Amino acid sequence: MSLTPPHVPFSKVTLSTIAAEHQFGLTRFESVASTNDAGSSFLREMGGGDHWFVADEQTGGRGRLGRQWSSPKGNLYASLALRAPCPIEYGFQLGFVAALSIYDAVASFGTIKDGLSLKWPNDVLSNGAKLSGILVEGSVLPDGEFGAVIGCGINVRSHPLDTPYPATDLAEQGLSMTVEELFAALAKSFPANLDCFDKGNGFRYIRSRWIEHARGIGGPISVRQANDVIEGTFQGLDDQGKLLLAQDGKVTAIIAGDVFY
Repeated sequence: MSLTPPHVPFSKVTLSTIAAEHQFGLTRFESVASTNDAGSSFLREMGGGDHWFVADEQTGGRGRLGRQWSSPKGNLYASLALRAPCPIEYGFQLGFVAALSIYDAVASFGTIKDGLSLKWPNDVLSNGAKLSGILVEGSVLPDGEFGAVIGCGINVRSHPLDTPYPATDLAEQGLSMTVEELFAALAKSFPANLDCFDKGNGFRYIRSRWIEHARGIGGPISVRQANDVIEGTFQGLDDQGKLLLAQDGKVTAIIAGDVFY
């Protein structure tokens, strides 16, 4: 269930111009099943990269672990298709690049900056509620190169109400903007953070900035996995981006799971 205020349509010309300013192509859809699927097809069939796929709405949007991502009109649904962004073993780290890019984009508007934080592995929060989610999907392309599609769903004017973790949107947080304005900020912050990432060589810097803005470090958390719930103290990230969880004097590095505070 979702509450959706009146929709302000995208301007195709405006979005394409914004993307081109940062040396990215852009394809815009009024409606599409999934911007990530569109990006994956582009990489596989066209062999290109550095291209945004943006939609007014998605009919089959999804999040991590195959979960449905509510995608009504009024929010930003954007996937960035990248060819050879890093070696395949560093593909997981692109989620941290995306989280920082969304954080920087929203923080650039100033109003709600103090309430923003990051939740492992790939959520952006505002005052503790989920504002944005990220889905990174990678594959080996026909020519052997690694390709990655980074999907970003940002709640601008509405948010789902029936979620396991509390959600919010920018309008509810008191920040009024159009999706064009938000995309312009994201299109600027993403290449800046990709440059810092430097195909994985700069992950130490990305990691340090992510930790700086992370919620709950030093406090208790639970990590829900497929058939288990692990509780402990959030100790930060290891040098690969795994979550460090302290339990009874032992620190465990966790590669996947859902964090609850």
